[in-house]
Amino acid sequence: MEKTLILGYGNVDRQDDGVAWHILVSLAQRLGREAPASFEEGFNPEGEQPHFLFALQLCPEIAETIANYARVCFVDAHTGAIPNEVNVEVIKSEFQRSPFTHHLTAATCMEFCKTLYQKEPEAILVSIHGYEFGFSHRLSERTTLLAQTAVDKVWGWMKAD
Repeated sequence: MEKTLILGYGNVDRQDDGVAWHILVSLAQRLGREAPASFEEGFNPEGEQPHFLFALQLCPEIAETIANYARVCFVDAHTGAIPNEVNVEVIKSEFQRSPFTHHLTAATCMEFCKTLYQKEPEAILVSIHGYEFGFSHRLSERTTLLAQTAVDKVWGWMKAD
């Protein structure tokens, strides 16, 4: 397997916004690895491929990390603006403007990687429809079911190498 990073992000304190954390845990367990008990502990990045990383949000500094990989799978929640409940799309480097100062897209992160480090790993974004965003660590029932589909899609992408 080429050097691969599964990069999940979202707010685990806001229910379905933290779906990426649950997906990374499921993938680690499917691989027979011990998953951390909390997102604060993090995954062991020095283990076997693929590596796992969870962040509350994407930030420009992550470009340096992804520059070290041949393949990157971004995992995040989405709201109803995307028609597919579990959406998989290829990510190309592109600067995307945002009206929010705290919002960085996967494509912009890839553009930083390309511009700063002259690296452009193969990248996809797997996004899962979130339905409830209250103050809880538990996923909604609907998003829990979708998370398993997302795990299967990421798994298939990982094994396609």
